[in-house]
Amino acid sequence: MDGQPAVNEKLLRLDAVLSELGRVVVAFSGGADSAFLAYRAHTVLGSAAHAVTAVSPSLATDEDADCRALAAEWGLHWTPVNTDEMARAAYRANDTDRCYHCKAELMDVVGPIAAAEGATVVLGVNTDDLGDHRPGQKAAEERGARFPLVEAGLSKSDIRAASRALGLRTWDKPAAACLASRIPYGTAVTLTTLSQVDRAEAALRRLGFRQLRVRHYGDTARLEFDLADLPATLERRAEIVDAVRRAGYRYVTLDLEGFRSGNLNG
Repeated sequence: MDGQPAVNEKLLRLDAVLSELGRVVVAFSGGADSAFLAYRAHTVLGSAAHAVTAVSPSLATDEDADCRALAAEWGLHWTPVNTDEMARAAYRANDTDRCYHCKAELMDVVGPIAAAEGATVVLGVNTDDLGDHRPGQKAAEERGARFPLVEAGLSKSDIRAASRALGLRTWDKPAAACLASRIPYGTAVTLTTLSQVDRAEAALRRLGFRQLRVRHYGDTARLEFDLADLPATLERRAEIVDAVRRAGYRYVTLDLEGFRSGNLNG
């Protein structure tokens, strides 16, 4: 990648980490980071890189479909598996460690796959993630997962730049955390709520908005859009209100601060 010597050096380190691991199972959610890791692992290791997507009510329907599409486009060795974090009372309770219980479930399902293949579970955590409230990282590390992007020193901007240079369409894909992240801590996670958020966000994406969140507050939806999109949201107010109400919300509010990833974190 011309003009990006620092990123190129990090990519060489990433390739070295992957080569040293030999066989990996990539937790592939379809986001820019896990997609890049899955692609690079496939490039370096071929069929010894197994991309696995955890399918559950907390995975947005659009993300599930995109994982399948990306796996086909890139020729990944890919498998969808079902996880059941909703069976964990601590996850449903939705305290500030919710993500710990979610990743514990992921590792309990994906770990045995990796063990059977003599592989290591790897996650698409980047260096920017280390400063946020991410209890899921702790759960994964405790269960033997590795973070090759961190080991290589790759930041989110590095990953987007490298993905763009490689021609990956995920290079500018908006961040897409699990649907439970739209529910304030202390409000129970239910199948109904996850489905409601999923339907509302999918409807807004169909209207052409890319970066957004529907924050769930009972019968009220608080919408976050990119600041650049705020004028368009006012112009299309009626369409937006109708789309969100069709998903089951009674009140629709617009957050004038705009989109902030992880703004419900404790």
